[in-house]
Amino acid sequence: MSNRPTIALVIGSFHKNACEAMVSAALAAATEAGLDVCEQVWVPGSMEKPLAVKRLLTRNNIDGAVVLGIIERGETAHGRVMGQAVIQALIGLQLETGKPVGIGILGPEILPDQIPLRLAPYARDAVHAVHAMLAE
Repeated sequence: MSNRPTIALVIGSFHKNACEAMVSAALAAATEAGLDVCEQVWVPGSMEKPLAVKRLLTRNNIDGAVVLGIIERGETAHGRVMGQAVIQALIGLQLETGKPVGIGILGPEILPDQIPLRLAPYARDAVHAVHAMLAE
């Protein structure tokens, strides 16, 4: 049994290949930070992430969560509106549960050519944010 903080990952499967690269970077960052990743939950897209995070954060064995995914620029404002709603819901869950949520969602409105270089840094930064808040 470990005394290390335990986190879960919630990942959008809409951009599965790119998000798998984010998962790899997040797992490496968690190991470096001394965090145990006890679960990975794949959901269809960003709109499903808040519910998955809420289910995880209500468990006593999970200290925080990291959310990974991509919201690309579309032809309408849908992505921007969805991104604002999702991030607001995730912030609300942090305040409700007192447990940190690292947001590693690229976008909204990110362009396809901007994605590859940001995958690993966003994932690592989301893990580092949770680690920093757990240390508080």
